[in-house]
Amino acid sequence: MHETVILGSGVIGLSTAYYLLQHQPAESIHLVDPARELFASASGYAGGFLAKDWFRPELATLAELSFEEHRKLAEEENGRERWGYAKSVTLSYEPDGPLPGGKEKRGEDWLLEGSSRAGLVDARRGHEEGEVPTWLRRADGDSVRVIDDGSGTAIVDPLRFCRFLLEKVRAAGVHIHNPASAVRVETDRDGMLSGVVVSSSETSEEAVISATRVLLSAGCWTPHVFYELFKNRYYIDIPIQSLGGHSLVVKAPCEVTTCHSVYATMDGLSPEAYSRPDGVIYLAGVNHASIPLPKPTVKAVTFDESIQKLKDVARRLVAVPDGEDLEILRQGLCFRPVTQRGTPYVARLTDEKLGEDIKMTEGATAGVFVAAGHGPWGISLSLGTGKVVAELMSGKPPSADISSLGF
Repeated sequence: MHETVILGSGVIGLSTAYYLLQHQPAESIHLVDPARELFASASGYAGGFLAKDWFRPELATLAELSFEEHRKLAEEENGRERWGYAKSVTLSYEPDGPLPGGKEKRGEDWLLEGSSRAGLVDARRGHEEGEVPTWLRRADGDSVRVIDDGSGTAIVDPLRFCRFLLEKVRAAGVHIHNPASAVRVETDRDGMLSGVVVSSSETSEEAVISATRVLLSAGCWTPHVFYELFKNRYYIDIPIQSLGGHSLVVKAPCEVTTCHSVYATMDGLSPEAYSRPDGVIYLAGVNHASIPLPKPTVKAVTFDESIQKLKDVARRLVAVPDGEDLEILRQGLCFRPVTQRGTPYVARLTDEKLGEDIKMTEGATAGVFVAAGHGPWGISLSLGTGKVVAELMSGKPPSADISSLGF
């Protein structure tokens, strides 16, 4: 029987553990994470936007699969109440009128450019009655266009979603090692991968977890985990960088009956705002590629200047009654794992990628797997990624085409 160690308990690692339960006993699955507070980065502080077809061709089937899995899981587990799943009407908003050319420049690296992900979608139409949220502060001459009526976009609360997945796999019997770090791999007399040595962050005691499969799914920290685990026993780099982004969660000034995702352009920024069914609005769009990635055990500290920019944007976007100010419920800084090619790495590392003293030749279902680098789409692609990685590990045909997502 294969035993699996998953390094990283964010949304990708949890999704993989969840789908692995369909293929192997829960007690043979181990989740390892060094963070003292789980979900303190992108898995808990992202916007939670889900899209069905906003993706380049290499991700098309994975995105569609994941969108459908999100819908199915929400229906089966009362997702609206438990993690805020809802269809979302998606709009573009320019307070000063339409941009020249009608939309922003298309580019898969929109996040690094500081532009809006809404620029990935061409089709737009004028809004109809009831499609513009009552909380959106309108201005004379502004432009509101509908990108999606809710049939192909949705929203979740990432923190609540991750907590749901964690409790689901924990209840099934998956082992949770937290806070703990993987320090090295073990091999048997024939050089075959046989285990992972894990050190407890609280006691510094080491334990060996038997394993024939290891998944690296630690987001921005995946390269660091890989280098520490294999030291000089590899012939490959994992080119994933981090992009820091600030966010605010504010109380909606009115009841949220229909959820909206609003992509705006103002003051040289491309802010995004998502209303959620529990009556809050998430705002983001102040990103910094230069912010150093903290250690995985440390929660990031927000920058006052960036938070102030977001507060100013929030006051321009969210209409509150005269004399009142926005009620800010949470502010945060998270780090998105980005790649220069614009797509994640979802694959098994072939034998030649690892050192000569480590062998993974017991078939394609054993060895080292990577699922990281999803950029701003980690929540959206999470369930699809988890499903196909679990299938790869189990020798099943993947439910989506990931042939171009390897190294």
